[in-house]
Amino acid sequence: MNDNNKMNKRYLGIELGSTRIKVVLIDENLKPVATGSSAWENRLIDGYWSYDLDLVWDKIREAYGEMAAQYKSLTKKSLSKVNAIGISGMMHGYLPFDKNDQLLTGFRTWRNNKQLHASQALTQLFDYPVPQRWSIAHFYQAMLNQEEHVSKVYALNTLAGYVHWKLTGKRVIGIGEASGMFPIDSHTKNYNIEMMSKFNTKAEEIGYQVNIEEILPIVQVAGETAGYLTNEGAKLIDPSGCLEGNIPMCPPEGDAATGMVATNSVKTKTGNISAGTSIFAMIVLEKNLKKRHSEIDMVTTPTGNPVAMVHVNNGTSDLNGWVELLGEAAKLLGADFSINTLYEQLYKESLKGEKDCDGLLAYNYISGEHITDFESGRPLFVRRPDSRFTLANFMKAHLYASMAVLRIGLDILTVDEAIHVSEITGHGGLFKTPIVGQRYMAGATNIPVTVMNHAGEGGPWGMALLASYVEKKEAYPDISQFLEDEVFSDVDKRIMYPCDADVAGFRKYLKAYKKGICIERRAVDNM
Repeated sequence: MNDNNKMNKRYLGIELGSTRIKVVLIDENLKPVATGSSAWENRLIDGYWSYDLDLVWDKIREAYGEMAAQYKSLTKKSLSKVNAIGISGMMHGYLPFDKNDQLLTGFRTWRNNKQLHASQALTQLFDYPVPQRWSIAHFYQAMLNQEEHVSKVYALNTLAGYVHWKLTGKRVIGIGEASGMFPIDSHTKNYNIEMMSKFNTKAEEIGYQVNIEEILPIVQVAGETAGYLTNEGAKLIDPSGCLEGNIPMCPPEGDAATGMVATNSVKTKTGNISAGTSIFAMIVLEKNLKKRHSEIDMVTTPTGNPVAMVHVNNGTSDLNGWVELLGEAAKLLGADFSINTLYEQLYKESLKGEKDCDGLLAYNYISGEHITDFESGRPLFVRRPDSRFTLANFMKAHLYASMAVLRIGLDILTVDEAIHVSEITGHGGLFKTPIVGQRYMAGATNIPVTVMNHAGEGGPWGMALLASYVEKKEAYPDISQFLEDEVFSDVDKRIMYPCDADVAGFRKYLKAYKKGICIERRAVDNM
């Protein structure tokens, strides 16, 4: 750690995730040197899932301060300069600004499912899937709702793009993140010109004069310099004044892009599953899909290649709530344990459960779910009177619930589109406990699942790698070669193949899950 040669080059990745803001500093060997994090959580405000943007800077400073203190403890030096910085954040959502740079609404996140009419109309207009989460769906729905702020919109952005803009003064965005705002043309590496023209015409028909090209941030691809950290921006990150300005910054990206990089899944026929607050699978395509599917997002790699994305709004949030409740019960009896130990023990206990959870079902819909057509959700747990109501079956049912909608979406790709996926790499909190999440995901998807030794913390590291690529692109025009040669050549990983009993058990669970969706729908309608 104290080797001066290894500390010569430093790259910083900052990721604004759904539950934590994380900071990772890597060295010239592209290995983590110091890390920091700060917790935050979305809230339902005026009917929309949102975060307070004032918290963004408090939480970034807190996470950065923890990382900087760790760095100083290791090296006996204060961190004043890095070679490049990258910002990433949860994709999609809606941040509209007026010409005076004032935010016109609260931050409407990816979790909101109030844009169904806009999603359907734009999907038909473009003949291209436009999910409700996308920024353009939020914008068009605001037009359909005749919201007062629409006529004042001067610029749209995502969370990562907003932070990057504040740090550099540049309204630019990485192409992977841009693909969650508006459809991308992978040949031109930019927004689709024909679709932008169609959108402008459609907006005019309902009374709005807009030029969407001017409103959206400029698109850049991995390896390009996307501005420099200003002195004012440096103080937003590090109010102590130790961090210097004039540091190159790479294009800001979404968590999907950082996941692809952190799992070495940017070349064709590779794929990854990110499993946390939300769960999504990314498959890099050789060719376009045979037809459009409203359940499937078409996004891109950080270099603009097409990717089919199965995005599930509800991952482990409901499960996390139950774990915390069980932890409270244990503490009432005087138990003393860490939250990590609690998760690990409960996950391991689930392995004792029946292969199909013996009739226990969970619907983890904290929010709406696009793939199963829910605008809003109500977390729901149900069981048959004769089911074995054990802790193992209870935990397993909730773990299975986090994967059920993912499997429904993946079936569109593997069955309807006949796409063969030979192996998929898992990362995110679900895979932190060894074996458990990996085994269940292999059984749920019926695909071999690989997990690397950094599976729980891949995102900000992936962003730091993208920051380093600003200096590496000249030597490695192909980012996949850079990842193969310099990052993943010696990474420890383990692969788990689907077990027939697990596959059959999950299939039985999923059959009951699909049949019981009507129960969830009644709960949403009546509560």
